[in-house]
Amino acid sequence: MMKRKNNTLFQLQFVVKESGLLREFLAQHEISKTTLTAIKYRGGEILVNGQSQNVRHKLQPYDQVTVLFPPEQVSDGLTPQEGALSILYEDETLLVLDKPAGQSTIPSRNHPSGTLANFVCGKFEREGILSTAHMVTRLDTDTSGIICVAKNRHIHHLLSKQMAQDLFQRQYTAFAQGIITTPFVTIEQPIGRKEGSIIERIVRQDGQYSKTDVSVKAHYRNAEDCFSVIDLTLHTGRTHQIRVHMQWLGHPLVGDDLYGANLDVFPRQALHCSGVSLLHPITRKRMHFTSPLPEDMKYYLRKSQQVCGFSQQQQL
Repeated sequence: MMKRKNNTLFQLQFVVKESGLLREFLAQHEISKTTLTAIKYRGGEILVNGQSQNVRHKLQPYDQVTVLFPPEQVSDGLTPQEGALSILYEDETLLVLDKPAGQSTIPSRNHPSGTLANFVCGKFEREGILSTAHMVTRLDTDTSGIICVAKNRHIHHLLSKQMAQDLFQRQYTAFAQGIITTPFVTIEQPIGRKEGSIIERIVRQDGQYSKTDVSVKAHYRNAEDCFSVIDLTLHTGRTHQIRVHMQWLGHPLVGDDLYGANLDVFPRQALHCSGVSLLHPITRKRMHFTSPLPEDMKYYLRKSQQVCGFSQQQQL
């Protein structure tokens, strides 16, 4: 059970089923030693039947355990700002957003303000939520679609574990240059930083393991070029993973001038996070979120003509 009221601490409540030490009980509920240290020294508390206890306390069946998490400070360099957020889902633990293309996820030297994280912190401040913006997923500035935000460090920890176990699934829709003739391909190529660049990544054998599934849905042509509509599933989360893997495949994303495509054809990389599936961090129920294609990608399709290819066409 989870609970939060304005200007109060985020808390989780549990009912004990078997006797044992409080420390062991909390570990079973994936509350880490780092979190316990923060609770002890930064203003949190652990209650058993309403009484403050330490982790050596002996629990009995039907005891009620309440974990009060400490307040969190807004991260350095992150100024709360008022701004519009497109909210797909929200509860006491999660905030699922639909990010437009052109907005950065977090502040950087080039985009110090006006980012999604700035607006999330502004929302938290306005609503009395004592936390910072925990961006569980991120998207490049010119990529649109779904972003998941945790409202507490512990929730971020739980969702990060899901991602490491491939339980947190992300689906993308993209336009790739040229006609991809194979209906389905899995790309498992390591990705690392390109020498001499702090931004660009490449496939390199000493890079990090990376895996992307690519499913071709349709082929189109227009006055500029032919392109393939593809769905992609990420099994790892490397920087620019889809963009690098598609360049390696020989079919860079439409509009992705950083990775070899023509920016004059489309003003950004034609990439959209269209679906996210995760286990709720507390209830463990499977949740699915979807986002339709943005208008610029829809318009690019409308001015194009489908050509011979696969009979299955994605509903866009």
